[in-house]
Amino acid sequence: MNIGPYLLPNACFVAPMAGVTDRPFRQLCKRLGAGYAVSEMVTSRPDLQDSLKTTRRADHAGESGLIAVQIAGTEPQMMADAARFNINRGAQVIDINMGCPAKKVCNKWAGSALMQDERLAIDIVSAVVQACAPLGVPVTLKMRTGWSQTHKNAVQIALAAEAAGVQMITVHGRTREQGYKGLAEYDTIAAVKAAVRVPVVANGDIDSPQKARAVLVATGADAVMIGRAAQGRPWLFREIAHYLATGTLLAQPLVPAVKHLLLDHLQDHYALYGEYLGVRTARKHIGWYVRALPGGEDFRAHINTVDDCQEQLAAVAYFFDALHVCMDRLPVPELQNNYPLNLETTP
Repeated sequence: MNIGPYLLPNACFVAPMAGVTDRPFRQLCKRLGAGYAVSEMVTSRPDLQDSLKTTRRADHAGESGLIAVQIAGTEPQMMADAARFNINRGAQVIDINMGCPAKKVCNKWAGSALMQDERLAIDIVSAVVQACAPLGVPVTLKMRTGWSQTHKNAVQIALAAEAAGVQMITVHGRTREQGYKGLAEYDTIAAVKAAVRVPVVANGDIDSPQKARAVLVATGADAVMIGRAAQGRPWLFREIAHYLATGTLLAQPLVPAVKHLLLDHLQDHYALYGEYLGVRTARKHIGWYVRALPGGEDFRAHINTVDDCQEQLAAVAYFFDALHVCMDRLPVPELQNNYPLNLETTP
């Protein structure tokens, strides 16, 4: 599929996740099969554009593939200015955040809160498209199914956004009211796909190759976007892309291979954040990698006490070397979803 003039290598994307999808994580996911990755959201506020937090989020130095930046805000002109600012810093695609359910975002009427005010939402979309079009930069939109169970307006917003010039729409199959609770539903995503001509991406509760195919079939979507399921399992993109292309499942990764992936990820992470912050923010990534492994919880508790990069690297290496004595490959993950789709009968 294409986003504007850009042809993507496959239909398996990395979701923008605040505090997660920084450059090291995006690079790792792309290396492991993701066809496209969107940055964690950056604010449209001009007074924060040069802050250390924002500049780290907008760091794409040496990043392979298409550079996509997600922007968040509530004022059309400010969002248009933020789009131009990020394009000047290398963005090739601008994504509008209308999906974040976080209270600190929604309390300021940004993120998924915009779905309560359709006129403002489309004014923002129009302003961003008008800013990007002369520069040849496509604009995409990520949203939820609606604000609440009784206020699902994804189809209406999708149609208006398409008319305003958006070139791809991603729908997370939950309302803002749900946050990340309960199960994602895919009927609304299917309705959006049936209503618009631009590519539609399905997001929410996709945590296996089989689930990815089932969601694509059920919704007619052009691609899937993976978020939380890739935390600690970045090779999931390779598994999904392989399964969609061949119908066969890859074996779980070898323990030594995972060790080297994580050590490389940590080195890149430290390089971006520095030692003090890097060793601390890396803890969550390490925890995600080991949470389902034998001894993982105890190791996670230990790693949370380590505040030196070299000590952290050595501890990770020792853990995986000890694990390799017991097993060659990672165990097949125990998936948490109670699928709303019948995977046995879905073609």
